[in-house]
Amino acid sequence: MRSIPGGGFSGMDKKKNSIIIPAFNEAQNIGHLVSSIRSLYPDAEILVIDDGSTDMTGDCALQAGAVVYRHPYNIGNGAAIKSGIRAASGDILVFLDGDGQHDPDDVARLMEHFPEYDMVVGARSFSGQASFGRAVANKIYNWLGSYVAKFPIKDLTSGFRAVKADIAKEFLYLLPNTYSYPSTLTLGLLRTGRSLLYVPINTHQRTTGKSKIKFFHDGTRFFMIIIRICTFYSPMRVFLPVSFATFLLGLINYGFTFWTQGRFTNMSALLFVTSALIFMMSLISEQICQLRFERRERRTPAQRLQGHGRDGLTEKDGR
Repeated sequence: MRSIPGGGFSGMDKKKNSIIIPAFNEAQNIGHLVSSIRSLYPDAEILVIDDGSTDMTGDCALQAGAVVYRHPYNIGNGAAIKSGIRAASGDILVFLDGDGQHDPDDVARLMEHFPEYDMVVGARSFSGQASFGRAVANKIYNWLGSYVAKFPIKDLTSGFRAVKADIAKEFLYLLPNTYSYPSTLTLGLLRTGRSLLYVPINTHQRTTGKSKIKFFHDGTRFFMIIIRICTFYSPMRVFLPVSFATFLLGLINYGFTFWTQGRFTNMSALLFVTSALIFMMSLISEQICQLRFERRERRTPAQRLQGHGRDGLTEKDGR
């Protein structure tokens, strides 16, 4: 599917596409971004989720031609994405940040790979990250996600992606309210056997305002959430290395104490028993995980979406 003169997308222009933009205090960027998207894709539904901004973000987006939904207070980037998923009417949902770092021209590059793929993600290069520290952190996240998913993940935290609407709604209940929703969506999609493609993109550095992400505070939280997500989707991939490391420590301790004292110590016994317990916990966790996903796969789409209301979401007049 490619962008064509006069708007729309070739290949899937019979399907409606929704472009969802979460925004918090982005009045300086959002108007220009929405105008650019509107000029490139006049047939697309453009939704801006104003996540409790204290400036004119919502008004600027509305004037530029977007449909604006407002949170009564700042809930989080992930919460804005979830509100956008609930409100969108398109068959394909495109997510991009409201700070102007993503190029609207790249939307067509993602869309041209549907319907062959279930989700297409814009992958930033190492130099395209906001800072060197974030680039290194994202490398670690990508490695961890690739290890758990058994799939080469090139950008686990990219907020620029397109996904089929029915699939996004399936994972709505799992998405967190914070910035880590891309990680959850990516691992969930891969865990359930869906197809994913990464498309290289270039990003623009912010020229106005500043990033809402705090490196140490959010970085630590990202890491813990990713570990939790990994445990949720593939517990044995997390538990087994810990079990093996504990067993190895017990073996080293036993060898050392046997060599120096000629006996088997309580510490060696504790490490071996702990290793066995962690291994057994991994087996139980894996079985629970499998049963949970099997039960969910048996549910109908209507049952999966039951209870996914639009709480905390108000629409600005002007649709």
